[in-house]
Amino acid sequence: MLIRKMLLRALPVLLLFVFALSIGSPTPSSAATIQLTYSNFFPPSHIQSKLAAAWCKEVEKRTNGKVTITYYPGQTLTKAKNCYDGVVSGLSDLGMSVLGYTRGRFPVMEAVDLPVGYTSGAMTNKVVNAVYNKFKPKEFDDTKVMYFTACGPGLLFTKSKPVKKLEDIKGMKIRGHGTIANMIKSLGATPVAMPMPELYQALQKGVVEGAFYPMEVNKGWKMAEQVKYGTLAYSCAFTSSFFVVMNKKKWASLPADVQKTIEEINKEWIKKHTDAWVSSDEEGKKFLLSKGGKLFKLDPAEATRWKDASKPVIAAYIAKMKKKGINGKEIVDYIFSILK
Repeated sequence: MLIRKMLLRALPVLLLFVFALSIGSPTPSSAATIQLTYSNFFPPSHIQSKLAAAWCKEVEKRTNGKVTITYYPGQTLTKAKNCYDGVVSGLSDLGMSVLGYTRGRFPVMEAVDLPVGYTSGAMTNKVVNAVYNKFKPKEFDDTKVMYFTACGPGLLFTKSKPVKKLEDIKGMKIRGHGTIANMIKSLGATPVAMPMPELYQALQKGVVEGAFYPMEVNKGWKMAEQVKYGTLAYSCAFTSSFFVVMNKKKWASLPADVQKTIEEINKEWIKKHTDAWVSSDEEGKKFLLSKGGKLFKLDPAEATRWKDASKPVIAAYIAKMKKKGINGKEIVDYIFSILK
């Protein structure tokens, strides 16, 4: 009887203690940290990799630690060409890579990489995001798009032989992927497809004699240690488009406030990537020249020859899209309207 009375007296105190604990401690669901993974092929030292890492930190900061992201640069989680599929399957929650590494996978966005004559990284980044926002291609329906970015104008760099006119490039083995492989053929060279991380050794071993890439690669990927000459063929300059995407199910599982925060950061990061492409192109140019490299401008007549030689690539794209039921001409015309 005494024990029963003591228990009855203690019960209110015990209930108050349990109640205090319940309101003073977060529920398991609210306390749980959302952990994400981000795969990128850029090496840690590259400015585009640093921006991706900074994006991760910004998400963590603005969600007050609700989201944490483990960043894997330098193909340590998925290879460049497997990055998109890695996001779709959940090998990584987020990924950044080149659209052209999976040729034919993104037909609408493929138009952005055509040799339309880009002159700056600011122009390429404006075009790539504008094309996606206007056409909303279904080719990305299996992921959640964060944003796109695009490198500066793709130009020709060679190891041992300067290229000053079309005749000089005939028969050369030149690295180029995606749509640009077709342009290399139209110029009279032999395209060799490979991701950027493999190019340095390919040049070193003589697997290729040169490559088309933006000026920034000379420093960002140390390619100026292998090439000696640059041909400034802006009249047929292209770009390489990059995606940043998230696993669709993972995105859907995020709280609404986290989704809103991430989308706000995405808009800011488009400009950061754009500014980085522009500034790193200038740094790449300086680095090449500091290594003794030489740059050649095409005179107006020669520039027109290169442009005319590249036109069939654009025409072939439009014809290929027509067979797929896609209005490729509309996409190309839209790109040229932005360039003007």
